[in-house]
Amino acid sequence: MGRGFHARLACVEEAAVEVTDLVKRYGDLDAVRGISFTVAAGETFGFLGPNGAGKSTTISMLCTLLRPTSGTARVAGFDVVAERSEVRRHIGLVFQDTTLDDYLTAEENLRFHAELYGVPRAQTAERLGEVLRMVGLWERRSALVRTFSGGMKRRLEIARGLLHSPRVLFLDEPTVGLDPQTRSHIWNYIDDLRKRETITMFLTTHYMDEAEHCDRIAIIDEGRIVIMDTPAKLKASVGRDRVRLETPDTDAAIAALRAVFDLEATLSEGAVTVYVPGGESFVPRLFADLGVPISAISIARPTLDDVFMTYTGRTIRDAEASSNERMASQPWIRAARRR
Repeated sequence: MGRGFHARLACVEEAAVEVTDLVKRYGDLDAVRGISFTVAAGETFGFLGPNGAGKSTTISMLCTLLRPTSGTARVAGFDVVAERSEVRRHIGLVFQDTTLDDYLTAEENLRFHAELYGVPRAQTAERLGEVLRMVGLWERRSALVRTFSGGMKRRLEIARGLLHSPRVLFLDEPTVGLDPQTRSHIWNYIDDLRKRETITMFLTTHYMDEAEHCDRIAIIDEGRIVIMDTPAKLKASVGRDRVRLETPDTDAAIAALRAVFDLEATLSEGAVTVYVPGGESFVPRLFADLGVPISAISIARPTLDDVFMTYTGRTIRDAEASSNERMASQPWIRAARRR
C-alpha cells in the first residue's frame, strides 16, 4: 500500500469507526441495509458508489446528524446514539455543500468554529495559522469568503474541519462540483494532510480516481456493501482485461460472444464489454470469428470501474441513472434525508 499505513496500524489497537448491522429506513425504502465494517485508526477509508447508494446517509449517521433505524456504530470510541456530544467533539466534517459564512473572512469563519468547539484561546491563533498554511490560504485569511472560488472554499472547509484536531475527519464527496484541475489540487492538499496530521479520514466519492487515494475501499450499491479491500486487491480480484467494442449490431455481437466464445457480455454507453484473460491475444480471434462488424475496439487492464461492474453487474453511471429515477419517483426521500 505504501504511505506507511500498515506500520501505523501496528501501533494502534482501538478502531476509529466500528459499524455493525447499520440500517436507515425511510418508510418502505431501506437507504442503508444492514452494513458492517471497521475503520482502523490512521486509515484513509473510502466509500465508493453512485449517487443515491447510501454513502451520505451512512456518513450522516456516523456524524450523529441522522439517527439509525437499527444497528450500532461507534466513532472515536463513542456510540453515535448514546454519546452524540462526545462523537461530535472528536470528529471533523466537510459537507458536500458549503456551510461557510460568505460575509465573514476566512479567519473569522475559523475563529467562530474554534469558539463552538471550545478550542482554548491561547491555542487558537497558532492552530489557525497551521491549518490555513496547510491548505494554502494564509495569504487570503483576511479576505471575505464570498470572493473565494469553489476550490478555495472547499480548502477552507477542510481547514475548518481540522481546526479542533479531530480524531476522525469525514469528507462527504469532497470535490463534487469542482473542475478536474481543482479536484486534483484538493487531493494534493488531502494527501499532504495525511503526512502532517495523525488522523483517520473517512471519505465518500463516486469518482473512481479519487478512490485510488484510499488505503481501503468499500464499494456500496443500493444501500449494501458489495465488497471491501485495498484498491490493488480489488483490481487484482477481477483478474481479466476489459475488451470494449463498438459495433452497428450490439445484439448480434452479444449473442455471438456467447455462442462462439462462451462469454457473457454487457452493453453500456453504446458499447459491448467483455472480460477475458489475455486481451491482446483475444482480439485477433474476435475479428476472425465474431461474424459481426466491429467499428472500434479497445483493451484495458482492470480498473475500479471494472471492479464495480464485476461485482454489481453495471457501471457506476448506469447505477446513478437508476438511482436518480428512483429518487425522482419518491421526492419525499430527499426531504427526509435533510432532517
